[in-house]
Parts: sequence; C-alpha cells; structure tokens
Amino acid sequence: MRIPYEYAVIQAVPRIERGELINVGVLLYCHRRDFLAAHTHLDEPRLLCLDPAADVTAVRAALGSWETTCTGGGASAGMKLGERFRWLVAPRSTILRAGPVHMGLAEDPAAELSRLVDLLVR
Repeated sequence: MRIPYEYAVIQAVPRIERGELINVGVLLYCHRRDFLAAHTHLDEPRLLCLDPAADVTAVRAALGSWETTCTGGGASAGMKLGERFRWLVAPRSTILRAGPVHMGLAEDPAAELSRLVDLLVR
C-alpha cells in the first residue's frame, strides 16, 4: 500500500547574494511510518564552480548536522519527527537550505528517499 510522504531537496547556496545553488541532498518525512531521514551527496567540483572559495569542510559538517537532526541528535533531542522536519524546512538565509516541500506516495519511504537522491542530486 502506498502512503503519503513529504520531501524537500537540500540545497547549497555558497554565495547567498548570487542566488546560485546546487542540490546536495533530500530530506524525507513520512508521518504514517514514523520515518525522517536525510541523504546527502556533495559534488565538490560543482560547488567550487559556484564559489572557488567555498569552505567544503564546513559544508560537509553542516550536511552532517542535518542528518544528526533527523535522528534526534543535538538541539533536536526533545522534538518529535514532524517538528524536526518543519524545523529543517523552515526558510533560512544560510549556505544550506531546504527547497519547497513536495508530497508523494510510496510503499517504502527509505527506498523512495534513495530514488529521489539519485533523481534530484546525483
């Protein structure tokens, strides 16, 4: 049985003032399966094309914090899954941000997350 989920593409915007971005991951939340996860993939050469001075180490660390937030680590320790998802997709002006939230239907949220990363990021 296919069930609804929500997802957002994680974007790296190395120079906010220019508005250029690359997709670096996907965040997927499925309330009915108690599922929240982020899978990331940073293409360093693409990032450095947008900003040769980009701090790749800092971007990788920031991506890791998105994955940690999904699992309830750090400041998100007391939050429910839906709260964590809403916190991550909230608008922000930082080097990493979530794109618009989209909806879909899938039988297996984890498999769907992998499919979306392959389709939208790699």
